[in-house]
Order: sequence, then C-alpha cells, then structure tokens
Amino acid sequence: MNKKNINIDESIDNPLSDLISNDIYSALLERELINEKSVRNHIIRKKYQDLRNKEISTSDAIYELQQQYPYLQFDTIRKIVYNIQ
Repeated sequence: MNKKNINIDESIDNPLSDLISNDIYSALLERELINEKSVRNHIIRKKYQDLRNKEISTSDAIYELQQQYPYLQFDTIRKIVYNIQ
C-alpha cells in the first residue's frame, strides 16, 4: 500500500513545493481544494521573480510570460505579478 502511495506522490508535480509538502498538495488535490487559477498566478509570480533576478527588464519579463501564457493579456500578467486586485 505504501508503495502505491509513493508512486502517486512521485507522479504529481507540486507547483507549490516552496509552500507545502507533496503529501499535503496531493491530499488537497484529491479533495478538489486547490484553486488552479491561484496556483497558476503563484507560478507566474515565481517565474517573474526568476526573470527579474536575471536582470531582465520588467516589460521584457512580462512579455516573456505572455509568450508562455498567450491567453493572458499584458495587463493581466502585470496585475498578477504586482498582485493588483
């Protein structure tokens, strides 16, 4: 039984690994308690910070993210990275 759980946990990509463990993420996912839009926004913020740490300009970083998320507009990504609500 433990072996089966390990395989399940290993197959799950935890985009919140900097915040919660794989076990907790898996449990929340199984119970449909994960807000996928919020997870996406968290990933976008992390990618933005990584780009800015590489000394890429703000507009170039947002443009790069827009290439990865073409369904989001420039201003939407800007609002996400600056957490404007």
